Amino acid sequence: MSLLIVGTVAFDELITPFGESGRIIGGSATYASLSASNLCKDISIVSIIGEDFPEEKLALMRSKGIDTEGIKRVEGGKTFFWKGKYHNDMNSRDSLATELNVLADFDPILPEKAREAEYLMLGNLTPAIQMKVLKQMKQRPKLVVMDTMNFWMDIAMPELKEVLKEVDLLTINDEEARQLSGEYSLVKAAAKIFEMGPKYLIIKKGEHGALLFHGKELFYAPALPLEEVYDPTGAGDTFAGGFIGHVCDSDEVSFESMKRGIIYGSALASFCVEEFGTHKLRDLDRGDLHDRVMRFISLTDFDMKMS
Repeated sequence: MSLLIVGTVAFDELITPFGESGRIIGGSATYASLSASNLCKDISIVSIIGEDFPEEKLALMRSKGIDTEGIKRVEGGKTFFWKGKYHNDMNSRDSLATELNVLADFDPILPEKAREAEYLMLGNLTPAIQMKVLKQMKQRPKLVVMDTMNFWMDIAMPELKEVLKEVDLLTINDEEARQLSGEYSLVKAAAKIFEMGPKYLIIKKGEHGALLFHGKELFYAPALPLEEVYDPTGAGDTFAGGFIGHVCDSDEVSFESMKRGIIYGSALASFCVEEFGTHKLRDLDRGDLHDRVMRFISLTDFDMKMS
């Protein structure tokens, strides 16, 4: 099955209590596609980069089976760059620099193959760009997954709500779910968000796991306790990539398939945070992923006799 991921391909520079990364590759589409490539073998990216983005990094993506034809290189331009510093708890961070560069003029034009993708992930971009991508698809994908953030809720809520009418699944964190719905209870928030269009909702809770909602159905997946969290940048995009990568690979759009997708996404995200950047996602062994998934299963697997 074919998967299209639209998002950012970028440079990051990270400072954590464990050290400094220097300038490394990042971006929502980078993390999501590398994560998904561990499960799905027909992936296309649509994004934009500057002249400064190394060709060998694109070659690395292609070596993982990722089609980079839809990544537009702007001659003379600079790639989107973000620099951040994490606090000791690794849950909060300060943005030290954000340079949109070529991303400020991103006008996605989908290659012919990408227009026919059976599964679509809309990364965290402006609602206008997300809508433009949807309108270029030749037919409606089997599943449209969308990520967004509170920034777009603040400045582009009407446009965001128009896109929400067109997607099947929304993935956001708990703070964003409360802002979008106006409800503090996440169960009530889910009900309000369903009225906006999506049939499924994933609410990410960071180190406290993730919730999957569909109508009255609810599934909770814990996060794997780790000895060290080295770099949480990209964990959410890695999670989303693993999730849709599994659904695409199984070619089954169902609540049960999505439950398994959340476990795969959580497992891949747990690898991501163990080192700076995308290193763990690039070199991940299939056996290691299987073992990590089994660790997740063991977290909630128990026998209980009712008296």
